[in-house]
Amino acid sequence: MFDFSLPVHPTTCPRGFAPPCPPVDTDLCHPFALTLTRRAPADLMSGRAVPLVLARFATLVEAMQSAIDHAEGMAPDTAPQLLAILDRDERLVLAGAASDHAVAWCHPVSSATEARGVVTEASQLRAQAGRAAAWGESDLAQRLRHRADLLDARLVDPLWRAFAARALQLAA
Repeated sequence: MFDFSLPVHPTTCPRGFAPPCPPVDTDLCHPFALTLTRRAPADLMSGRAVPLVLARFATLVEAMQSAIDHAEGMAPDTAPQLLAILDRDERLVLAGAASDHAVAWCHPVSSATEARGVVTEASQLRAQAGRAAAWGESDLAQRLRHRADLLDARLVDPLWRAFAARALQLAA
């Protein structure tokens, strides 16, 4: 789930991860931040679950290209990572799953009605994941949570919905 109520703290690279490209400008004046979500249980329990800022960019295109560069630098057997691009007010602009040397961008919802449906479906998937975990099916629970996270990634801020949808059309 993309709950960005806490401040996003810039960092040059997350712990345990070597950046695939040289360090990029972290100028806080740049409006777009490429972030990596942290879902590890230790991070969630310690309150460090805020996303890590990988870099900041002047344009959305630069942020999207950096996300692709990040994915290309990942090892082939690495689990998918959720990347999100936030604006300077920490609103979700675009998100996607990075894996297999590519980024699968999540198409933003187009209306408040669709957003409510996405929230409901993601909530149901998390409930199913909780039941699967209680039954000892940790792999199934993890897959269900990942699907719920991908649905949440579609919940682009209403200010950015049309812009993000158009950016994805142009990128395709």
